[in-house]
Amino acid sequence: MTASNTIILASGNKKKLKELSGILSSFSMNLLPQSNYQVEDAIEDGLTFIENAIIKARHACELTGLPAIADDSGLEVDYLKGKPGIYSARFAGENASDQQNLDKLLESLNDVPKEQRTARYQCIIVYMQHSQDPTPVICQASWKGMILEAESGDGGFGYDPIFYCPVAAKTAAQMTAEEKSSVSHRGKALKAFAKIYAEIPL
Repeated sequence: MTASNTIILASGNKKKLKELSGILSSFSMNLLPQSNYQVEDAIEDGLTFIENAIIKARHACELTGLPAIADDSGLEVDYLKGKPGIYSARFAGENASDQQNLDKLLESLNDVPKEQRTARYQCIIVYMQHSQDPTPVICQASWKGMILEAESGDGGFGYDPIFYCPVAAKTAAQMTAEEKSSVSHRGKALKAFAKIYAEIPL
């Protein structure tokens, strides 16, 4: 891979890097986490997924001098009027673990009937060629499902063990990586990005 093929993933999340790398594996890109360049996470003070993804991508570009791709995603629960939304990774507080966030969500939906537990994962992918890129590539996709009353499956991350996909008749945590990428919010957004990336001159 040459430097022109290197893209910085604006995250140090190893599970997210693995998932993104797998989906983008057919393209000639060397996806590296920003932690390889001692870049710390950006301060996500935007009010939307798009704003936060742009903040993260620009931050990585500025500190590495390389193109960057950022994923800002989260879970919207209808009964909670869209929460946890952009605060999905810190629903239970700053530096909360996946399990703490998941537990808080289950507690928030305690005794809520099945038909009112509808939800969707949202994903925004932003790609910037440099920190001053005036036209970043922005791709969005969602994944509809239901929130279970208890965990099922040990794969994936985040809220996957309680996010049930009716089409697949299993939770996101019960899916193989291939199954998940074919239907998930992140898989669909990344495939849309990959098509655009293939046309970008390096």
